[in-house]
Amino acid sequence: MPAAGPPPPSDDAFWQERRICFLTTLRPDGTPHQVPVGVTYDPETRVARVISSAHSKKVRNVIAAGPGARVSISQVDGRRWCTLEGAAVVRDDAGSVTEAERRYAERYRPPRANPERVVIEVAVDRVMGTVKPSGW
Repeated sequence: MPAAGPPPPSDDAFWQERRICFLTTLRPDGTPHQVPVGVTYDPETRVARVISSAHSKKVRNVIAAGPGARVSISQVDGRRWCTLEGAAVVRDDAGSVTEAERRYAERYRPPRANPERVVIEVAVDRVMGTVKPSGW
């Protein structure tokens, strides 16, 4: 019987490394719309965030899908990969946008000024891949 030891380290660092991700939303006709984005992920709250302009296609797709809009976010580094799935909402209040910008600046760099900025928040309820955040 193998000796009990500490659990393996989590792969949370994978979601902290500066890396471009891919967000997939669904167009009103049901076809996928996939774009490269910067993403932040909070493993404690299981919320992923994408900042964007209010009139972008990805934002319009989430709004058009209505409550419970499903999206996926993926990132890959060679054989390491992870996909987060969940319900998305668009938030335009100053508090949500400021918090998303702060998190984005920590992972990437301070975002350029954009008075039309909103944040897509994803309540992650499914994770798959070779690298998974803690708790999955």
